[in-house]
Amino acid sequence: MIESVRSRYGISVEMIYPETGEAERMVALHGPNLFYRDRPSRMLCCQVRKVRPMGRKTVGVQALLTGLRRGQSESRESIEQVDESSTPIKINPLAYWSNEELDRYTALHELPVHPLYARGYTSIGCEPCTRATSLGEDARAGRWWWETESGKECGIHFTPDGRAQRTVDVMLNEIVRNG
Repeated sequence: MIESVRSRYGISVEMIYPETGEAERMVALHGPNLFYRDRPSRMLCCQVRKVRPMGRKTVGVQALLTGLRRGQSESRESIEQVDESSTPIKINPLAYWSNEELDRYTALHELPVHPLYARGYTSIGCEPCTRATSLGEDARAGRWWWETESGKECGIHFTPDGRAQRTVDVMLNEIVRNG
């Protein structure tokens, strides 16, 4: 997908990585498959691999564009196009778009589409925490598919209880302290 965007728009796509030391300490303390153990362990993994790297990258940034849409999940039902309560401010230009509107716009403008969508993925995240969904399943059913509770978020956009902000898990503080 990165190469598709680079070639289509002629822009550089910057990639963000977790701190190697934090990831190594997390795996040493909790094992390589900690995300399957329980929700707090999965949230820790998301914090180290996604939330904290994004937080480092957005220091000093005043606003951030996202692709969040109200119809994506229960925890996203009340997002607004501009969320000034978030730091940085989140601009969600697609907040009110339906799947059909998004598909029409994408086709009309011949936008690049991630190839996993054609393979049944309706929400794309880390491997192995994402799988393709079956016909009729909720769009986010493929995210953290072994968890049964709702509100499946990583913490980049929402806390586990659905508030629109980033979180820092207690277990993460343990990782940082033991570093």
